[in-house]
Amino acid sequence: MADNGDAAGPRVAVVGLGTMGGQLARHLLAAGYRVTGRDVRPECVASFVAAGGAEAPDPASAAAAADVVILSLPSVAAFDEVITGTGGLMEAARPGLAVVEMSTLPLEVKESARQLLAGRGAVLLDCPISGTGAQLAGKDVVIYASGDAAARERVTPVLTAFSRGVVDVGEFGSGTKLKFVANLLVAIHNVAAAEALLLALDRGDLDWRKNLKSTP
Repeated sequence: MADNGDAAGPRVAVVGLGTMGGQLARHLLAAGYRVTGRDVRPECVASFVAAGGAEAPDPASAAAAADVVILSLPSVAAFDEVITGTGGLMEAARPGLAVVEMSTLPLEVKESARQLLAGRGAVLLDCPISGTGAQLAGKDVVIYASGDAAARERVTPVLTAFSRGVVDVGEFGSGTKLKFVANLLVAIHNVAAAEALLLALDRGDLDWRKNLKSTP
């Protein structure tokens, strides 16, 4: 195992240790990174600490102990609280800090946070995850990375530790736009598959289930 958490490697913080954030944090720990985590749910923190992570009392403390902060949050309200609330990232933002936003949130919300953090010298990257929690468990997800080119290059090794690929999609916001397109395609395919199954079930004269079982 490569030790990416030595004195020369980036220190990582993960804010949001739920289905996605908790799994990517465990992958980072397994890869040798030093990871600090924060979540409002004690059970998520307990699982993270049991895997070898270090708990932070708030997002600002997590960021203060890190070079790269990964955000995996469930809502706009949670995101706003993490950025500007008491103990939020704005209290610890500084030049050289890279914040990687991986949630699926409105682009205008991310852009507002990008501007706020930039005022303190920190860089916010827009890097949504394409894939499910089950896929992330096996590192079978792709990251759509967008934003400042130098910061993207710096965080790519971190993102690679829990994915099968990091796709550079250009300027800030392109990651979210591509994620919305991907989500639309998934929804269309799911609806089409459901319609096909309903059509098959409605054909009372066609015992397709029996035929399927007998097919070699």
